Amino acid sequence: MRIRYLLLLFLCVCADFLYAQTPALNTQFEYRMRKGLPNFFEKIREGKQIKIGYLGGSITEAVGGWREQSLQKLQERYPAATFTGINAGVGGTGSDLGVFRVQKDVIDHEPDLVFVEFAVNDAGLPPKTIQKAMEGIVRKIWRFNKHTDICFVYTMMEQMVDTLKTGSLWPSMLAMEQIAEHYGIPSVMFAKPVMDLYNSGHLVFTGNAEKMDDKIVFSRDRVHPYPTTGHRIYTEALMKFFETAEKNAGRLTHHLSSPFTRDNWEDAVMLPASVLTQSGTWNNLSNTNDSVAVRLQNRFPYLISSDEVGASIQMQFKGRSIGLYDVVGPGCGQFQVKVDQHSPVLIPRFDKYAAKWRSHYFFLPEEMNEGTHDVVFSVSEEKLDKSSIVKDAGKFQRGTNSADNLDPYSKNACYAGWVLLLGKPVRRNK
Repeated sequence: MRIRYLLLLFLCVCADFLYAQTPALNTQFEYRMRKGLPNFFEKIREGKQIKIGYLGGSITEAVGGWREQSLQKLQERYPAATFTGINAGVGGTGSDLGVFRVQKDVIDHEPDLVFVEFAVNDAGLPPKTIQKAMEGIVRKIWRFNKHTDICFVYTMMEQMVDTLKTGSLWPSMLAMEQIAEHYGIPSVMFAKPVMDLYNSGHLVFTGNAEKMDDKIVFSRDRVHPYPTTGHRIYTEALMKFFETAEKNAGRLTHHLSSPFTRDNWEDAVMLPASVLTQSGTWNNLSNTNDSVAVRLQNRFPYLISSDEVGASIQMQFKGRSIGLYDVVGPGCGQFQVKVDQHSPVLIPRFDKYAAKWRSHYFFLPEEMNEGTHDVVFSVSEEKLDKSSIVKDAGKFQRGTNSADNLDPYSKNACYAGWVLLLGKPVRRNK
């Protein structure tokens, strides 16, 4: 009884601490230094070669954006050191894929500093999911190298304006701040100077930059900043943070404290789809001139596809969740996914943005109980009503195909490049 009482008391104290912590974190700021970037600036002071990982979505991936601008500014500011950037930005993806990608796309390159940018792409995710993924990213990086510094940066989109005008953070930012606070990770709110200019009437969020001379036009499409305006504001915010952070150079070992979320996604792994057992006809598109494979070869060194109804890929794993990093496009259909003895679920691989081929990903709707599971991904016989999807969208937002031109959409193929697994595969006895 005494142990149970002490445990209950401990949980209550933790809950009270988190409740008290949240209002303090839920206020706008330029940056929060916390433990800073001491190892990064120590290497700058020593004039060494430095590698910076940029993990994020399309705002980070953008050519000429804050990633490239900040790298150039750093090289100009600290000419004795040599800076190399690792572009790990993937458009249309959030931290829930980032935690699976971080090993291959960032950690394997042995970075000295990692920026993490997912506030916009995580905008619609539940805070708990964000925390599990972001904490998984942090713990993976520090498991590999406890001297790699990390910094969270918070970009914005027009949808966030009304919330940010109140002085509060968008929920995705707040969820990330709780992880940053727990681990002493610095964070820079790129959105703060944007909102300051917006509130003072000097900036409009969306418009044609060439047709408005009296105000700063931040974005062309409500999300993606212009390089010379929005991205420049982001870069200036980061450099202002650096001016203070550089005063705290030194050697710091980042020790992993107890988890913020006990079921975080530190165990996330991304395995090539070649680990899946195939049934039916699957085409290996790797090292071919297939147009989809060529277009997405930087995402998928190994890529398979099938448009044969009932063709399947399957595996047995021990863990709690599984998904695929795959392809969405005009010639895609849908997967039927069956786990153990549960009823199968359909996962469409076509949407109103599918005028062009793009990498995408999905997970099973709910995490499972820890244990051994069998999963089968099959090409569904149920065809999507693509005409209806196209008509509902009018013209595609990213493409020129309309409802009257459906030839590219006649196939109903499924693709697979990577397996996303919270757990580990089970090797079958031969």
